[in-house]
Amino acid sequence: MSAPVCLVTGAASGIGAATALRFAREGWAVAINNFDDGTRAAAETVAAQCRDAGAQTIVVDADVGDDSACRGMVDAVAAQWGRLDAVVNSAGTTRVIPHGDLDAIDASEFERVYRVNLIGMFQMTRAAAPLLRDRPADTGSGCVINISSLASLNGTGSSIAYAASKGAVNSLTLSLARSLAPQVRVNAIAPGMVDDGLLRRVLGDEAYARVVDGMRENAPLKRVSQPSEVAELAWFIAARAPAMTGQVLAIENGLMLNT
Repeated sequence: MSAPVCLVTGAASGIGAATALRFAREGWAVAINNFDDGTRAAAETVAAQCRDAGAQTIVVDADVGDDSACRGMVDAVAAQWGRLDAVVNSAGTTRVIPHGDLDAIDASEFERVYRVNLIGMFQMTRAAAPLLRDRPADTGSGCVINISSLASLNGTGSSIAYAASKGAVNSLTLSLARSLAPQVRVNAIAPGMVDDGLLRRVLGDEAYARVVDGMRENAPLKRVSQPSEVAELAWFIAARAPAMTGQVLAIENGLMLNT
């Protein structure tokens, strides 16, 4: 039997890159989704690390906000391996806009964030659903893992649009879990602050370091998470949790205790 296959969106860096490598180390074949030429070198580096771990891998450039690109990415996986066992929806976008400055955010920013964080996640899952369903019964269920955020649970985060989009991700997770059962399980992971995640690319190193220090001080566990910790949970859900679906799992170093 061929190795199981995982497709990871937004896999050029951060949580997505760590997740691709975690699955590769377990012998899964990995499809690495990259956005465009700007992150292509980083995606190829991740692919090389996966190959060094002994995994088959491909890199597919695609904007998850484009439905045809999502379908094309699944077609590439089908052509390469003829199967798909898990999708990790890690692609995301944001901008830092203070929540209290309501005039600084407009409909176009909501639409931009939702196009990637929510609509793209739905489109990617819809495109992958037929291949996830079309698996031998004795191999267990297919699996979708949506990367949400602590912002979805407490209304914090880089902007109101970002927090709202991640709240919608949680609802999407529940709806898809019902719709795709019993062949496919759908769950979400809601991390708190993750070092080397999306926010680093948005803020730049200096401002990002200040945010990390503040989050570490505020967290009851006095730490921030690493991308590898989120990746570890994603692999567990896919490979070791056959009874789990429709769940949103928060891993936030105790920050919810402050609310």
